[in-house]
Amino acid sequence: VQPNNYSTFYDDQRQNWSIMFESEKAAEDFSKQVCIAKCNSSPALDSVLCQDLLLGEGQGVEGGDSLEVAYTGWLFQNNGLGQVFDSNVNKDKLLRLKLGSGKVIKGWEEGMLGMKKGGRRFLIIPPAWAYGAQGVAARVPPDSTVVFEVEVRRVKLAKECSGSDGLSVSSRDSPAPSPVPSSDGFSSD
Repeated sequence: VQPNNYSTFYDDQRQNWSIMFESEKAAEDFSKQVCIAKCNSSPALDSVLCQDLLLGEGQGVEGGDSLEVAYTGWLFQNNGLGQVFDSNVNKDKLLRLKLGSGKVIKGWEEGMLGMKKGGRRFLIIPPAWAYGAQGVAARVPPDSTVVFEVEVRRVKLAKECSGSDGLSVSSRDSPAPSPVPSSDGFSSD
């Protein structure tokens, strides 16, 4: 995804192509379809598929950063987008989360890394990285692959928090337990 409704990609011969779309919506729809095609062509989805729709500005987020997010979640059904099972897009409240805290599904923890303020991303998340065998009562059947479109509206970087001496302290060099996720994607707390 490039600015001004451009997308670039390589074909199977490693030749670089660039497409300009008439509108932002057309560029986003194309990007979503590329991600869905990637999902449908893989024998088994064993990790999160991410496709940027809009890049955003500023620094990419990492573990420990706090975000406010607008999102919509669909069930992945019949090789495409099924019914919406959750959304906060037309509501007053954004979802607040701290990346790496283990408070959201593992697919979000992984799939949102590197996003920037104002960025939008399309995530296709396999059951093991989403709601697993239990699903969500009356909304997400067990062992469902789910799709989210997430938009980062606000970001507070972990390293912007200042220590008692007034100097900036990064969560990565702090002597306190780090909020950065461990290898399984969840923090020790």
